[in-house]
Amino acid sequence: MLYLIATPIGNLTDITLRALETLREVDVIASEDTRKTGLLLKHFAIDKPQIAFHEHNEQRAGERIEALLKQGKSVAVVTNAGTPGISDPGFTLVRRAINSQIDVTMIPGPTAFVMALVLSGLPVHSFTFRGFAPRKSVARCKFLAIDKASPHTLIYYESPYRLEGFLRDALQTFGDREAAIANDLTKMFEEVQRGTLSSLLEAVTQSKLRGEYIIVIAGRGKGEITEEDNHS
Repeated sequence: MLYLIATPIGNLTDITLRALETLREVDVIASEDTRKTGLLLKHFAIDKPQIAFHEHNEQRAGERIEALLKQGKSVAVVTNAGTPGISDPGFTLVRRAINSQIDVTMIPGPTAFVMALVLSGLPVHSFTFRGFAPRKSVARCKFLAIDKASPHTLIYYESPYRLEGFLRDALQTFGDREAAIANDLTKMFEEVQRGTLSSLLEAVTQSKLRGEYIIVIAGRGKGEITEEDNHS
């Protein structure tokens, strides 16, 4: 059996009892970062062999995991934080297991973008999760423009090194919409900033940025005013 196990996005006590039980019972744990997973396992006194499974060895490691599963071994997949497959390794392994008729299930738990969406104060009944945008501004603007007319709340991940550039391009693409940025969720310095894209851009240019950020942006027709609207 292949198990995909969601792990805490910050606070270790957010792990579920079922996740701990499964980690204790499987034969092998496939980890995005064996060192980080090792800290989690040590905290809960779990001693299991690990193999590395990340974006740089996904094909090779996937073959090894498939072989273990075909031998009757049970394998748990975990990422550094959150749900495997959500902007992290996991999707290709699920496809591999399905194609090989290997049983696969999931131990649900934290996902950072869901928490950020709820705390943003923006509409939650319909949303689009887009993950990480391209690194370069031109490609990023094209990526953002795909959802310019979407009425759904939009959700993105971004690193602290590109957050300012992302907000600048988002402002240029969407106009000055309502938005929120969240980081350090479930941790001591958890923060959710809410406002317009222009006010958030101004705030981050004056702040020391750290950790991974989630950006939540209102969909089309939620009160933003663009140059296009002024000429319509």
